[in-house]
Amino acid sequence: MERIYIGLGSNLADPVEQLRSALNALGQLPQTTLAGVSAFYQSDSLLPGQPRYTNAVAALDSDLAPLDLLDALQAIENDQGRERLERWGPRTLDLDILLFGARQIDEPRLKVPHYQIQERAFVLYPLAELAPQDLRLADGRALVDLLAACPFVGLERLPHA
Repeated sequence: MERIYIGLGSNLADPVEQLRSALNALGQLPQTTLAGVSAFYQSDSLLPGQPRYTNAVAALDSDLAPLDLLDALQAIENDQGRERLERWGPRTLDLDILLFGARQIDEPRLKVPHYQIQERAFVLYPLAELAPQDLRLADGRALVDLLAACPFVGLERLPHA
């Protein structure tokens, strides 16, 4: 089994409930155990004029192959009403593979470590709650260095959701 970190985000249709439902679905995936969940955070959208996002990170232990997991995540998104109308547009649910064990993956459908992870406080801070302090991404970058370069700005840690 490999430790995999999944980023969760929603800014439509009761985002906290969307994330709870997604976490339940993640726990039901075959050959997979939901090993941990960060706190929920709110953050501003990357595009102006959208509702704030609710974000979290989940840790999975799984034997699924990367593209099989990606297909399963997209099925969960679709089950929860995800419509892909515009890049970075509002969404009921977004599930992203952030890290997949010690693998670097460069497929047309999947890039791991997740691209721009270093710029996403709403990913790094929840990830840091679950990952070992000495975590290094497969490309060699240390999580602690990424955190130091990405301030906790625009984030609000929600009370236990």
